Amino acid sequence: MGNGLSDQTPILSSLPAFQSFHIVILGLDSAGKTTVLYRLQFNEFVNTVPTKGFNTEKIKVTLGNSKTVTFHFWDVGGQEKLRPLWKSYTRCTDGIVFVVDSVDVERMEEAKTELHKITRISENQGVPVLIVANKQDLRNSLSLSEIEKMLAMSELSSSTPWHLQPTCAIIGDGLREGLEKLHDMIIKRRKMLRQQKKKR
Repeated sequence: MGNGLSDQTPILSSLPAFQSFHIVILGLDSAGKTTVLYRLQFNEFVNTVPTKGFNTEKIKVTLGNSKTVTFHFWDVGGQEKLRPLWKSYTRCTDGIVFVVDSVDVERMEEAKTELHKITRISENQGVPVLIVANKQDLRNSLSLSEIEKMLAMSELSSSTPWHLQPTCAIIGDGLREGLEKLHDMIIKRRKMLRQQKKKR
């Protein structure tokens, strides 16, 4: 898939900036990050190839109370040599979507290391994280409690709000619910930061 923005950008760029949320999609290679991105954009399964750099799309998503929100997604390649670049994409981000392959037990430890590494960066302190437990439709997928334990979610900084969402990116199950949670966490954080500024 190309790295270009989708055709609808000009219309969206005229919207006030605060209506758009900057979201970075991270995770190990083959976890399903690009599948998540294009399922959200086209509402259909798009056969993808490993991302060598990044894909970026602005996508309007209608959330629960029929409010339309614009998310500017950056889907960054998950190969080992690309992971040091993640921190430059998370600078000033509103939220992080971390995709894990629920079937890939062998690499769960590696996913844990990368998740903890990215949330510990000082600029990412307090940034909401949506952990997408992808491939939940497969018979041998780990349960949410197993994933939570293997990713050591309880050891994440107390300042990092997170939500673990079961999904199947191929058919889109759970993605919208996950984004709603992420949106709620972002709004909550913005309110808190505004209040802190007022107190200064």
